[in-house]
Amino acid sequence: MSQPDHNDESTVFDFVEEDSFRARDYAPEDYLTLGIFWLLALDVFLQFFTRYVLGNSIAWTEEMARYLLVAVGFLGSTMAVRKGTHIAVEFFYRYMPPWMARAMSTAVDLVNIVFFAAMVWITYHLAGRTTALMASVDIPKSYLYYLVMLGFALMFVRAVQVAIRHWRSGTSPLLDSQ
Repeated sequence: MSQPDHNDESTVFDFVEEDSFRARDYAPEDYLTLGIFWLLALDVFLQFFTRYVLGNSIAWTEEMARYLLVAVGFLGSTMAVRKGTHIAVEFFYRYMPPWMARAMSTAVDLVNIVFFAAMVWITYHLAGRTTALMASVDIPKSYLYYLVMLGFALMFVRAVQVAIRHWRSGTSPLLDSQ
């Protein structure tokens, strides 16, 4: 039985170096989302610790975790809008003529802008009409709706920036996949 040749090129592995942190790759809302995420992690840890270690959970931790998760979701979506990583159907772009794909990509950008603007308006009015308090703490639920509105407002701003970038460059990630 022969020993394998360890100098064989097929056994050499190429390792990708880890990315380095560059602060300019992140926007202020990313840091805000990260801060809220850590509050969520702390809240869930506190809930776990009091329930399973102390045997008596703190009542407000579950409700706060739910609201913090909503805030992370909406504020984190701003990053996806800025980077263009929201889910999109790219199938049809592959079979369209380039001029039609460009027109459809521009239409998608415009629909995004209109949608986010409408959501800002709706959540603003919803937050203004909400007078109820959270069940376990005396904090108005309208604060949560204002956080959701902030997320939509930031998504609106980022969608406008992305549309301008697509218009100036003449391309978009949807067209680049062709």
